Amino acid sequence: MTDNTVSTPDQLRQRFEAVEQRIQQATAACQRETDSVELLAVSKTRSREEIRALAALGQRMFGENYLQEAISKIEQLAELNLCWHFIGRIQSNKTRPIAEHFDWVHSVASLKHATRLSQQRPEGMSPLNICLQVNTSGEASKDGHSPEELAQLLPAYQQLDRIIVRGLMTIPAPVAETEDPKQSLKLLHILRDQLKTADNPLNTLSMGMSDDLEDAICEGSTIVRIGTAIFGPRNYN
Repeated sequence: MTDNTVSTPDQLRQRFEAVEQRIQQATAACQRETDSVELLAVSKTRSREEIRALAALGQRMFGENYLQEAISKIEQLAELNLCWHFIGRIQSNKTRPIAEHFDWVHSVASLKHATRLSQQRPEGMSPLNICLQVNTSGEASKDGHSPEELAQLLPAYQQLDRIIVRGLMTIPAPVAETEDPKQSLKLLHILRDQLKTADNPLNTLSMGMSDDLEDAICEGSTIVRIGTAIFGPRNYN
């Protein structure tokens, strides 16, 4: 059970501004435009009041891992017109509510799941934006296509009607001190450059979290997924 201490609006403002400053400094250091990187606030297990406070500061993109919790927030905060991103593990029996409620899905690691999302996306909604998850670290316990597998499957993903493949996502594994901490990030960038075409530039790279957002930005990230650095640490009982 997760028991979070709710952050005050002032605490959220200070952390939010600090993260924005980190993004500005990182983009400047890498000679990129600040607006080339979007901030996704990872709000899983956080309260609706905290989300409202961040929305009042101008944050529009929120990422959720847990489906039922997310749907409750989406419905109760509908008047804020936020952009909701599903970033959790996808289960086949949960694809319909994901397709019906979210604007983006970052964790697509199965053509079967993508096909279901496409078929179940309501006609009255715009196509669902997706990122294909890549297992850049080769961990057996982690979801995601291998780079070789993704290259073979990408054309099939791109033929689905009610989704748009916007780019790639990865969750790097912790690295040993002797390893390059940017290795997984570099691999995702290289893979995107190999797979992109004029018709589909795959211009989204979803990578970088609270501890490594600077490295991710320097390796081409366009969406950084930030939770702890904005909301504070989570306490687990």
